[in-house]
Amino acid sequence: MQSRLQTSPSPWLRPIAGAGALTLLLFAPSSLAQQPANDEAAQQAFNNSCRTCHSVKDGDNRLGPNLSKIVGRKAGSLPDYNYSPSMKDAGFVWDKDKLTRFMVKPDEVVSGNKMQPYGGVSADEAAKVVAYLQAATGAQ
Repeated sequence: MQSRLQTSPSPWLRPIAGAGALTLLLFAPSSLAQQPANDEAAQQAFNNSCRTCHSVKDGDNRLGPNLSKIVGRKAGSLPDYNYSPSMKDAGFVWDKDKLTRFMVKPDEVVSGNKMQPYGGVSADEAAKVVAYLQAATGAQ
């Protein structure tokens, strides 16, 4: 019986495949490149830590105020939510760092606030929540 001689693929196959892959990377929608790598983990962090009391929908206040566009918003400023006096008088605008610190240790950021996270939130989880809030609500 005669054996078939195996030949290597065309010498042009690798360069063509490489060029095709490079083309896909260059022309992929730019929105894909801007997505956080862990969108699901960020949403899960929000769901686990915040969703019971908060919504990301504008105007949908629950036990806590809605978190739509929270980054860049003045603390205690939603007109249709009953904040604690200390939150109303906090006098700052939420940024990523302050919001992260507030989720980890609320009383260190605004003493006398009404928020009591169940079981506490780690700094890593809080950072994921902030990333989710920014992506989900178009916050700064």
